[in-house]
Amino acid sequence: MAIMTSPLKGEREVVEAVQIGEAWSLVEEFSTLVRDSGSEQELEAVRRITKRLDAWKVPYTLHEPELLISLPGRASLKVGDRTFNAKTPSMAKSTPAGGSTAPIVYLKSAFAKSVNDIFAAADLGGDVKGKIVVTEGLPMPGKVADFESRGAAGVVCIAPGERIHEGICTSIWGSPDLTSHSRQPNIPVVSVNNPDGKALVDLIQGGSVTATILAELEERWRTIPVLVAEITGRVEPDRFVLAHGHIDSWHVGIGDNATGDATLLEVARVLNQHKDQLARTVRVAWWSGHSHGRYAGSTWFADTFANDLRRNCIAHINCDSPGCRDATVYEDVYWTAEVEAFAKQAVVDFTGVMPHGRSPIRAGDISFNNLGVSTFFMLTSTVPAELREQKGFYAVGGCGGNIEWHTEADTMEIADRGNLLRDMRMYAGAAYRAANLTVHPLDFRATIDQLVSLLENYKAQVSEFVELDGTFELTAEARKALDALYAKAERAGTVEATRPFNTALLKIGRSLVSLLYSREGTYRQDPALDIPLLPDFATAIKALGTVAPGIMRTELTRARNRVDGVLLDIREQAEFASH
Repeated sequence: MAIMTSPLKGEREVVEAVQIGEAWSLVEEFSTLVRDSGSEQELEAVRRITKRLDAWKVPYTLHEPELLISLPGRASLKVGDRTFNAKTPSMAKSTPAGGSTAPIVYLKSAFAKSVNDIFAAADLGGDVKGKIVVTEGLPMPGKVADFESRGAAGVVCIAPGERIHEGICTSIWGSPDLTSHSRQPNIPVVSVNNPDGKALVDLIQGGSVTATILAELEERWRTIPVLVAEITGRVEPDRFVLAHGHIDSWHVGIGDNATGDATLLEVARVLNQHKDQLARTVRVAWWSGHSHGRYAGSTWFADTFANDLRRNCIAHINCDSPGCRDATVYEDVYWTAEVEAFAKQAVVDFTGVMPHGRSPIRAGDISFNNLGVSTFFMLTSTVPAELREQKGFYAVGGCGGNIEWHTEADTMEIADRGNLLRDMRMYAGAAYRAANLTVHPLDFRATIDQLVSLLENYKAQVSEFVELDGTFELTAEARKALDALYAKAERAGTVEATRPFNTALLKIGRSLVSLLYSREGTYRQDPALDIPLLPDFATAIKALGTVAPGIMRTELTRARNRVDGVLLDIREQAEFASH
């Protein structure tokens, strides 16, 4: 399926209708609202959006699920006579009123080099049982879970800069269930800034052996808002593109994610204005629970509407931290393989800039991997690497790469009117195009190629336990069947005529995307950890040499069987739709 090189009918009109006025006004209004999940100020932010949607006659539904939310309070760390300012991340364990005292130890680590490394686990070794562990980096779930499993009494993270970044340390994706609730962190965790961290290390190396860690959090099931606008398509209203982002924030959160909320508002306004030109529906969603519930709102939506999403969602477009200061390039864009060509072309067509990206990491509100829904964007424009280096920036997870991310300093200075207008036009154009293309923008031949590459990398390592020649034959057969399917679909000519082919594509994607990104099954979420592509094989490879050969043989046989089953299903779906 070739990259589209000519605009769709009405596409340029839609993109040029995007304006900065209402969006910038919303960003300014959000600059006065601290949008903790489930808070009154967050509800006020929702009202600022719905007031506009009402005025524009955009239909919407406000859901109010009750989900597990953790709001950090006071935190500190005392070593000897010195008390350090600190912050505690969401979902850490609260200490008793006077804090928890234990021996303290320092384990040297390294800071993430890029946004893609932030969630990576670090194997630091060392004896941590009964001790408060001090180490560099953000309080990410893999790090906290590792130290807790080894008996640590607490964790102190040294921030990479002069500000302490807020965060969340649980590996549970969304609200917990019976299979995940035991992973809730059960030790206190705090962060200190970099200068204090260096002083803390000096104290430890100078002979200080105990510390008192204080952390207070309000953790309970709270009602939070999930707002979903719907612009109904005129030809296939049941099929939809989902554009979404989070409305909750750390502090006033302008770059993360007031600019994204404003982008979604403008997308809703413009597409509603041109709804007669939409072949299929576009849903625009604002989630709460991103920051304080580990993507609780989007996960609730995935749970509540799972089977509608599986049958009808063409793709989901994540909108986090667009339109930020100095963000002039697209170097950290995420896309699943089947939508990479589409997403690249959209960025080029609507911004004039060539993007660079990779497969999505297990982060953001990408809560639909288990359902097999394709995705693109999440992070889009960013500060160029050379400018980040010139300014001494370290890796962060949003705000276009500006290091005010997740701090009190993420204020109006982080947003940029020109960059925001450019990114809004890109999101509006991409959503319109994805909803209107005759054949869904899903080229699963690229995904098959990605699968082949992964299996080639693993082949030598697993050859002692499992044979993959038959699997490679199935990939060739699946790809050949897909060639025939796309050729016939492109000749169909109309949205109505291509529906059977598009239905086949969605079914193919549900199993193939899930295979590459998920292990837990269709209706459960994988942990919020660094999960490699094709996790069934990746997990086995990681365990090589640590278990009996028979166990490894059984594990890899089952992993191969899952791959083979997906490939057989793809071939059958493609052949059936092509005849």
